Amino acid sequence: MKKILRRLTPTQMILIGFCMVEVIGTLLLMLPVSTREGIVTPPVNALFTAVSASCVTGLVIADTFQYWSVFGQCVILFLIQIGGLGFMTIGVFFAIVLRRKIGLWVRGTLQESVNFMQTGGVVRLAKKIITGTVIFEGTGAVILAIRFSRDMELPQAVYYGIFHSISAFCNAGFDLMGKDGAYISLTQYSGDWVVNLVIMLLIIIGGIGFFIWSDISENGLHFRKYRLHTKITILMTLFLIFGGAVILFILEYYNTIAGRPLNEQILCSLFGSVTARTAGFNTVDTGALTDSSKLVTILLMFIGGSPGSTAGGIKTTTAVVLIAHVYAGLFDKKECSMFGRRIGEDAVRKASTVLCTNLMLCAAAVVIIVTATSIDVTDVMFEVASAMGTVGMSAGITRDLDTISKLVLIFLMFCGRVGSFTFALSMKGHKVDPPVKLPEEEVMVG
Repeated sequence: MKKILRRLTPTQMILIGFCMVEVIGTLLLMLPVSTREGIVTPPVNALFTAVSASCVTGLVIADTFQYWSVFGQCVILFLIQIGGLGFMTIGVFFAIVLRRKIGLWVRGTLQESVNFMQTGGVVRLAKKIITGTVIFEGTGAVILAIRFSRDMELPQAVYYGIFHSISAFCNAGFDLMGKDGAYISLTQYSGDWVVNLVIMLLIIIGGIGFFIWSDISENGLHFRKYRLHTKITILMTLFLIFGGAVILFILEYYNTIAGRPLNEQILCSLFGSVTARTAGFNTVDTGALTDSSKLVTILLMFIGGSPGSTAGGIKTTTAVVLIAHVYAGLFDKKECSMFGRRIGEDAVRKASTVLCTNLMLCAAAVVIIVTATSIDVTDVMFEVASAMGTVGMSAGITRDLDTISKLVLIFLMFCGRVGSFTFALSMKGHKVDPPVKLPEEEVMVG
């Protein structure tokens, strides 16, 4: 078995690992004990939920509270946690606890799993990831449990605090608020600053990237000492959060947030901008958003969070690298740079590949689903972007899709979590390109 595993590339190991987790999750969710009514869940629906949970998306075919039993909810929660941190990170943690030797192959796979820049220090980063996760999720769970205890019995409040803290930190978007109405998410807490701030902070911390944690812990608040990756990520994250909030506030002022107090309007706009960055919760009716707001949300979902995090999307750094590349091209600069540092050609090529691949997958998915269901194209685009970005926000059409459309979304969620670039690399295996360059010939562009 070890010899077989050694033949796999890190990307193939990650791919297989996610598949195994999803298969186990599917089988568990198909059990009658996983549902409130004690019925066997159809394989496609069980697979959809398992993939949505392990890929920390949040799209659902049935309300999580009303359809799944406590056992089923716990299965979903474990899938969320494993999918958010990555099975390699958890595996290395147990190896450390059991004092097992961690070889170079495992370190390389872990490096690929968490998108770390080098093999050295990756085990130390894994320790920080586990420690930070326990601290952040634990703190969030305690605060939410205290707040929820005002609306429900203490044992249920503790359970809700834990569930929603893990779901928010892992950017999953699954919720248990269906006890008050199906698919309402956090709409009843739209004006609650405690719930909103805790959920938003957990989403941001989980989606900003594990490497950022390491850089900040080493350099404190000294921005100049941060690596270029950290600087780009922090600034782009802030820009998207507050820029998106301002635009949503303007677009929804006479729509979903009309008639609410000003502080609640601001809170709803800010939450809508944050959650669109691959979280999936909502405090206003997503299906009631204007078409303009849906398009803005689609853009935010498509960009997503940051590399090496619990978030999906093409990632903030990909967007910044492409913008810098376009800027350099427009002003006829020989190279693109930021903060006095040159951005390598490999980064530009990878960013272009990720953007084009995701766009093609989304376009193909929209065509297939619209053809199969005849649902409004804007709502389909919204659902597709949500799946590809592993967001989980829904225009309310997911539960009405046919089997083919569900399978398309399942594939998008999987690609969105493991990364379209990683998925493509896994097909290459250990093949090495021949050290030969073909003759060059000019092609007219533009």
